[in-house]
Amino acid sequence: MVAVLKVLVLLGSGITAGVLFCVALSVVPTFLRLPAHQYIEVHRLIGRNYDPTMPITVLSGTVLDIALAVAEHRGAPRVLFGIAAGLLLGVSAVSHLANVPINRAVKSLPDGAVPDGWPDPRRRWRNWNLLRTGCAVAALGTNAAAVVLAG
Repeated sequence: MVAVLKVLVLLGSGITAGVLFCVALSVVPTFLRLPAHQYIEVHRLIGRNYDPTMPITVLSGTVLDIALAVAEHRGAPRVLFGIAAGLLLGVSAVSHLANVPINRAVKSLPDGAVPDGWPDPRRRWRNWNLLRTGCAVAALGTNAAAVVLAG
């Protein structure tokens, strides 16, 4: 059973890191280059399929890491699974406290012209996304190290 949990935790943290890495590498630069009205439309379209898949993936990975930290008897893997859980919690916290509120604000804008004085959130969103991407990549690396050390 523990072996299955290890595969699942690597799968979950790998998907999380991969999606966020691709967003940082490709989607965000595209967002930054688009005129504001096109950015709003594209942001709405791209974000449509991330909910609820990504929150479920991140939180499932967190729960699996916690379960593995509890199940593991050796010190280093136990600590690493715990650190990975904390990193995935960081991904979730940044998402819910920073990126998601920006997403909601963008989705709530009326169709058509961008309102005068609109506070363009793209650079803020990018910066928060880079933070959660770093946490996700670190969680994947930490999980991989924990799995290797656990044997």
